[in-house]
Amino acid sequence: MKRFWKDVAVANGGIALDGKPVRTPGRAPLTLPTPALAEAVAEEWRAVGEDIDPRAMPLTGLANAAIDRIAPDTAAFAAGLAAYGESDLLYYRAEQPEPLVARQAAAWDPLLDWARGRYDVHFETTTGVMHRAQPPATVARLADAVTAQDAFRLAGLSPVVTISGSVVAALALIEGATDAETVWKASQIDEDWQTELWGEDELAAEAREARRTDFLAGARFLSLLETANS
Repeated sequence: MKRFWKDVAVANGGIALDGKPVRTPGRAPLTLPTPALAEAVAEEWRAVGEDIDPRAMPLTGLANAAIDRIAPDTAAFAAGLAAYGESDLLYYRAEQPEPLVARQAAAWDPLLDWARGRYDVHFETTTGVMHRAQPPATVARLADAVTAQDAFRLAGLSPVVTISGSVVAALALIEGATDAETVWKASQIDEDWQTELWGEDELAAEAREARRTDFLAGARFLSLLETANS
């Protein structure tokens, strides 16, 4: 699709192209909940060249998803993300070698410690990849924290949770207990270890960079929701 507009403006919380309001693919008004997010989405539209590339407009895509896909049934969408609390990345540790065990502990234990204090829960950690059930109260409290989020925050959480594999880390991020780069690095410990041992081919590197881009877009989307009226 070719660019068909000249002027991009923020109007009444939405985006206007040559004075005409932008709508989502579902034909709903593209209305953003904070001025900061509205301006960031407008910048994506201003940056469009001759052809529209949706991959270059991740904030717009997340906003569209919040309005069209998530808002109609936030509970169902939240349940899908909350399920990660049953088998979170942070629960499953390497048995060896010791340097990898130490890296995981250094990055993952502080996030679990934060969640223990924040939600008054207990976690069962284990070595290997065989599923280990978590206490029902833990699963329920993490789920409650996820389902308490609105459609826009769920949209931002989605790539953070699904790419990192950790709802605990994502909740720490949204509550300001950690930052996006820390969560990203924590989620990549195992992959980094394998790369150090065996190297990384070009396709794998490209795939990881694509995941990182999507992850950081979700984290930025969340941060822009926290700057209302700023």
